[in-house]
Amino acid sequence: MQRIVVLTGAGISQESGLQTFRGPDGLWNHERIEDICTPQGFARDPLRVDRFYNGLRAQLPTVHPNTAHAALAALEEAGRAGDWPGHLTIITQNIDDLHERAGSRNVIHMHGELLRLRCTHCHATPAWHTDCYPDTPCPDCGAAALRPDIVWFGEMPYHMEAIARQLEACDLFVAIGTSGVVYPAAGFVDSVADHADTMLFNLEAPAGRSAFDQTILGPATRTVPAWTSDVMKA
Repeated sequence: MQRIVVLTGAGISQESGLQTFRGPDGLWNHERIEDICTPQGFARDPLRVDRFYNGLRAQLPTVHPNTAHAALAALEEAGRAGDWPGHLTIITQNIDDLHERAGSRNVIHMHGELLRLRCTHCHATPAWHTDCYPDTPCPDCGAAALRPDIVWFGEMPYHMEAIARQLEACDLFVAIGTSGVVYPAAGFVDSVADHADTMLFNLEAPAGRSAFDQTILGPATRTVPAWTSDVMKA
C-alpha cells in the first residue's frame, strides 16, 4: 500500500479566491502581525483581533473548493473504496475548511481552524460560524473567555505527534502551495528524506537548492489533478 502525506499551504486556497497572509497583497500588509497573530496582541486588544477573524470567517462561504482540493479528496476516497491501493493524509497549514468541503476526511489542521473557537477557561473548542466578540459567552461554561482556535506566532502547532507518525510512515511526501519557510512545516521534507520520495507543487521554484526530489511548477488547479490521475492509473 502506498502511503502519501500531502502538506498544503496558502497557495492552494488562494486559487479559490481566499486572500493569503503573505504575498504582495497579503493580509499582513494591512495589519501588523504583532497586533493580530500573537497572544500578546490579543491580550492588548481582543476586539481588534476578534473583528479581524470575524471578517475572515464571513469570507469563507463566498469561496469554494477548487479542482486541486477535489482531486485530493477523490484520491483519498479511491483509497478508501479500494480503487487505488493507497492511503492519503492531508496536513494543512490553512485555517479554512476547503479540504473538508471538497470531501477530504483525513485532514490534520496544524494551525487550527477558522470555524472553531477555543475557551481559555474550560478549554472547549466549539464549532463556530458567526461573529465572536470579547463578551461572547462560551457555550460550554458560559465564561467570556473565547478566542480564535488559531495557532499564533509563539504558540506550538497542533497535532505534532500525529503529524510525526504520518511522516514516519509515508513513502511519498508532497507539498502543495506552500512557501516552505515557516518551521516546523519547513522541516518536514528533511524529516522524510531517508525513507520517502518528495514532490513540490508550487507556482514558483524554491530559492536556492531544493530539498525536494521533484518540483512541478504551475497552478495547483492544473498540476494537482494531473498528478492524482497519474497516481490512480499507476
